[in-house]
Amino acid sequence: MIRLLLIADDFTGALDTGVQFAARGAKTCVVTDSDYRFSQAGEEVQVLVLDAESRHLTPEAAYRTVFRAVKEALAAGFQYVYKKTDSALRGNIGAELSAVLDAAGADWMPFIPALPKANRITRKGIHYIDGVPVAQSVFGQDPFEPVKFSRVEEIIAAQTRTPVVLHPLEGDVGELRPGIQVYDAETEEDLFRIGHTLAREGLCLSTGCAGFAAVLAELLELNGAPPERPELVPSLLVACGSVNPVTLRQMEEAEKAGFPHVHLTPVQKLDPAWLETEDCAAVTAAWLETARRERRFILDVNDPADCEDTAIYAKERGLTTEDLRVGISAQLGRLVRRLLDGGLDATLLCTGGDTLLALTRAVGVAELTPVCDLDTGAVLTQFVYLGKVYQIISKSGGFGEPDLFVRLARTLNAGNEEEELSC
Repeated sequence: MIRLLLIADDFTGALDTGVQFAARGAKTCVVTDSDYRFSQAGEEVQVLVLDAESRHLTPEAAYRTVFRAVKEALAAGFQYVYKKTDSALRGNIGAELSAVLDAAGADWMPFIPALPKANRITRKGIHYIDGVPVAQSVFGQDPFEPVKFSRVEEIIAAQTRTPVVLHPLEGDVGELRPGIQVYDAETEEDLFRIGHTLAREGLCLSTGCAGFAAVLAELLELNGAPPERPELVPSLLVACGSVNPVTLRQMEEAEKAGFPHVHLTPVQKLDPAWLETEDCAAVTAAWLETARRERRFILDVNDPADCEDTAIYAKERGLTTEDLRVGISAQLGRLVRRLLDGGLDATLLCTGGDTLLALTRAVGVAELTPVCDLDTGAVLTQFVYLGKVYQIISKSGGFGEPDLFVRLARTLNAGNEEEELSC
């Protein structure tokens, strides 16, 4: 039986790539333990997805994490490794790709970073987001992980001396010289053409985002009975931990459509002691009542427009940007758990990998089962908490049209009517 290890650097990336295999019926499991023992993976598991949580690590630490995972997985009998990268090229790209090569003892590996269906393409070695070079896009302004270069070769070279070989669209796949083989791609057809050509050389190692993962799933013929979409609770709770302008626009559109929208105060999103206060009990009870009544609700960690309360709070307490990233996501996860403990019955929508990971840690869940795509970058997943199965939609901060939240809420309320999104 074919066994594939897929390594992602954040949680939403793990899910939106793992679902490419799960949707074809391959037995797919997503784990969040970076010390996971691959020899313990069930024999029935065909695709094991590891959320290595390496995006925010130093390049050296990210290299060690990925190197260990690849080395141990190959020793445990996994025949294929796919290193999932962010489709906006954030994170430790160079360090992690070189770690895969080194751990496998290989001298070349293809890297296809494009995600054409989200208008993220690679042309002449430059990566574009909606027609804009990535370093000039919103991802170049990211407060936590800005992309500094648009040329893929420069992004890789910033962290490794491993050679980079560029392959333009014109002509065949080209000569496979030692190093990381970077392929231009602008369409889904490009991805499949590259994949089928590379398959003749062997694809034991490959890397890219969810786009090429879908091609790999076909090439490896990882098939089975497609999962059935479960009945979804017709209420939507959005837990927004993303600061990406794409998500901010989605919340604006949702609020215009009548979504109750709560901006957490600095104390509510950064002070764990607040969770034990009478004020918290009263506030969360009010949130629960609103969520039950309106059947849609947004908890948002972003300050309202033209408000700097969080910046002031952080400065007064000497909190760093990293303190804010970690602290806010952890608190948001605990708040959602409190709502679940209070009887919240809703489909959950988490924006941002940090948010989703914080929630799973808050409820003590280490494994999730991806089900299907609901939209580009919006993946339906299941987890069990206190004996109850919850449906959760994960969404990377930079994905989706402005009306995404509105359409998802409409879908949940549409039952099995024709307007609902299909899996």
